[in-house]
Amino acid sequence: MSHHDAEENKVSPKVCFVTIGATAAFDTLIRACFKPDFLKELSKQGYECLQVQYGRDGKILFDQLVAQVPNKEELGLLFDGFDFDADGLTDYFVHARESEGVVISHAGSGTILDVMRISAALVVVPNPELLDNHQVELAAELARQGYVVHGNLDNLVNAITDAEAVKQRRKQWPPVNSDVSQRANPLADVMEEEMGYLD
Repeated sequence: MSHHDAEENKVSPKVCFVTIGATAAFDTLIRACFKPDFLKELSKQGYECLQVQYGRDGKILFDQLVAQVPNKEELGLLFDGFDFDADGLTDYFVHARESEGVVISHAGSGTILDVMRISAALVVVPNPELLDNHQVELAAELARQGYVVHGNLDNLVNAITDAEAVKQRRKQWPPVNSDVSQRANPLADVMEEEMGYLD
């Protein structure tokens, strides 16, 4: 039986996919995703896999954190991690969406756009260590408009709970090609303004 056939016969395990991006280290986000209360909440919400894109220097940290997880059997979570994928992360975002899971991301505008394009539930966590931090403004505005959940390193448990609620609401939203989505798009204005900061 091919991998594809196996996937058709079995519902994919619910995935929480975490990405820190390719440029800046964000070890504090990786650590936050291994806090016992967060792992318990994932388990409670039916998640079966925590998959982490930990960046080029994150493997040792990831392996240490996995080794330190208490009561792995009780949690029922698989842990998977990798540094970089030359093909990009879109397949991981799609997998999270199709598993009824969530993406937790640093607040890079490119990553946010990629996740939103495929309509996966998204928790955006700005990196407080970055200078000239427009990430907080972007995350707050997109959350205010209902596109994402604005998470921070101290409230990932709440962010997962909120993301589950957003997924339920999103099922009632108009489809992408409906008349409603063709009207004025405040999201485009926010993203255009954010991208302008790159000048």
